[in-house]
Amino acid sequence: MTLGSFSFDAVIYILLTAMMFAFLYPLYYIGIISVSDGISVMRGDVKWFPVGWNWEAYRTVLANPLVLTSYGNTLLYTGLGTFVNVVATALCAYPLSRSRLYGRKVFTVLIIITMLVHGGMIPTYIVVNSLGLLNSIWAIIIPPAINVWYMIIMRTFFQNIPNEIHESAFMDGANDLVILWRLVLPLSLPVIATMVMFYAVWHWNSFFPATIYLHENKLYPVQVILRSMVIDGSVQADSSRDLTTIVTSMKYAMIMITILPIICVYPFIQKYFVKGAMVGSLKG
Repeated sequence: MTLGSFSFDAVIYILLTAMMFAFLYPLYYIGIISVSDGISVMRGDVKWFPVGWNWEAYRTVLANPLVLTSYGNTLLYTGLGTFVNVVATALCAYPLSRSRLYGRKVFTVLIIITMLVHGGMIPTYIVVNSLGLLNSIWAIIIPPAINVWYMIIMRTFFQNIPNEIHESAFMDGANDLVILWRLVLPLSLPVIATMVMFYAVWHWNSFFPATIYLHENKLYPVQVILRSMVIDGSVQADSSRDLTTIVTSMKYAMIMITILPIICVYPFIQKYFVKGAMVGSLKG
């Protein structure tokens, strides 16, 4: 290895290490704040390591029934919403991937226009209200049923499946639904897994639709509770714990509880995000 090559590799490793530290330290800091003594946090003593280990913030947050209810709502919205998203996206992408569909390019253009032109928040709210979806789970599930960009990714993947497979299935008497269910989807597991990950992460992090369409605390996802706690400080410790729990520690504990599932799952799903970027190239 030459001196120039060694120097280049050293610079790359130093830059990558600095970037990794810049990305991971905020998350690490949130973690050590959440398990540190409230008084030490208030004095600003916590920098690199926890000071006065204290799990009172987690106990206080988890003792709040609204937090547990919102966590269950988030799991429900993520699971059901992702299922509806993937099914609706596949049912839209498959016809658009077939060249024999009359007016396919026209439909594709009309759908793509919706990526650029949107009615806005107020018209969307009026539509949701007119359909009777307001203040229900379906207000969170139905409006974002199809993401146009994700649909294009799936359509592109479907187009790469050899047409001979479709023709042989038609000759055996299969219709489009049978072909989609028994042939196309089993051959499209990478893009389906990618869509599941994309939609699931979006649903887990989503809070804005819930603040617009939901009016009852029992329906809120955990992200809305987190927002209320961080901005408004709406979740407080009871009087018996005020001496040992500082609201700041509770906020950081709530953040850790909220993002922990994504932190645990993401290392296992990262490869699907990479595949999603690879299969997302456009094809006419």
